[in-house]
Amino acid sequence: MPEPYPRDAETSRQAGAATTAGSRTFLYFVSLVAATSGLLFGFDIAVINGAILFLREEFALSEFQTEAAASNLLFGCVLGAIVAGILSDRFGRRRVLLLAAALFGLSALGAALPRNLWEFGAARFAGGVAIGVAALLAPLYIAEIAPARIRGRLVALNQMAIVTGILLAYFVNWTLSFGGGKSWRWMFAVAAVPSLAFFIALFFVPESPRWLVEIGREEEAFRVLARVSGAASAEEELPRIRDAITEESGTLRQLFQPGYRRALAIAVGLAILQQITGINTVLCYGSILFKEHLGNTDNVAIGANVTIGAVNFLATFVALWWIDRAGRKTLLMLSAGGMAFCQLALGFAFQQQPPSAWVVLPLVLGCVAAFAVGIGPATWVVLSEIFPTRIRGRAMGIATVALWIACIVLTMTYLTLVRVAGVSGAFWIYGSICVFTFLFVWRMLPETKGKTLEEIEQNWRT
Repeated sequence: MPEPYPRDAETSRQAGAATTAGSRTFLYFVSLVAATSGLLFGFDIAVINGAILFLREEFALSEFQTEAAASNLLFGCVLGAIVAGILSDRFGRRRVLLLAAALFGLSALGAALPRNLWEFGAARFAGGVAIGVAALLAPLYIAEIAPARIRGRLVALNQMAIVTGILLAYFVNWTLSFGGGKSWRWMFAVAAVPSLAFFIALFFVPESPRWLVEIGREEEAFRVLARVSGAASAEEELPRIRDAITEESGTLRQLFQPGYRRALAIAVGLAILQQITGINTVLCYGSILFKEHLGNTDNVAIGANVTIGAVNFLATFVALWWIDRAGRKTLLMLSAGGMAFCQLALGFAFQQQPPSAWVVLPLVLGCVAAFAVGIGPATWVVLSEIFPTRIRGRAMGIATVALWIACIVLTMTYLTLVRVAGVSGAFWIYGSICVFTFLFVWRMLPETKGKTLEEIEQNWRT
């Protein structure tokens, strides 16, 4: 493991000057540590899928209480997204990620030991704060440290970690489900182990070079850039970062200027659409869907989610490979089109009585795969790229808050929507939103593939 990052500026300058070639190993290590927050993000989001069946029985939850139990985490996500941008612009990306790591661990233990629904909700809310922080800062941090040529791939590592966490949660849920009604407590407790590992690993990564330049610690920034891509590249990159920061006012008012206003509209629109296309109906309520509408037992319903998690995981590899080749816009359009087809078809599949599991499951898997190839990772890549450096944390916070509010709306209304419009009606609505997402990306989103963050920023000014 690399040595803890030295904070002394002179030591940093000398180390940077000695670095003539960048270290790909160091770059991937730093990116993987940051992306570990994504693993915890994915685990905490998905663990409720299996646990909710047992939690609902133990606390005798109504339909509304079930929606609330699934959504408490998401309210914390909103708060986390609000404070993460402000705190990261003030104290740096790494320190705030350390706070998130601590909250992940405390939430895992708290959600495993509640005596009532209120205590459970409080613990999950704290975990949501951690997710809100991590969801914003992990891709932002990776984008600020990665070279332009592979930035999309490295930011997509965060999505890879998220889907790994989702798959891990589904597998843990299925394995522990054979232990009976109390097994849900262990489902939540498992996350304390990777939370501790994430907290420790953060002491071995540097601060974002762009944030260091912003607060005047340029020698440390040079050292990080040289370690990543070599001294010669660092000498070229540092003045560009400095110039970009110098030209910025650093206030949110800048986001409402003509060029940046469009960037904000695209970011917020894409963030909302990522959620209301309906993916969390599968991630949070998959076990209920398979049990109540397809007639499966608890273990079979939870086990079906393992297959979904595996497809989600494998499809994200495709995104990781293609996002810097095909580009963000192309993948987003293919993804939205694929999700639209699968969800509209699911609406027709649930019209059959009884619905066929051999039709429903492949369509659900196709929908998840389509999301994982494009809308899942590419949205976070775009959000981490398109804003000016000095206000990137706060600006990305606005978009991320919009994303989590949309996620709350979706999660808090799914069971009610199914009761009012039926399963078919719900999927037809989500499929129609996917069609709109395709049109939105096609008409509004510029391609950012292969451009430096400074080039992307300059594009909004012209």
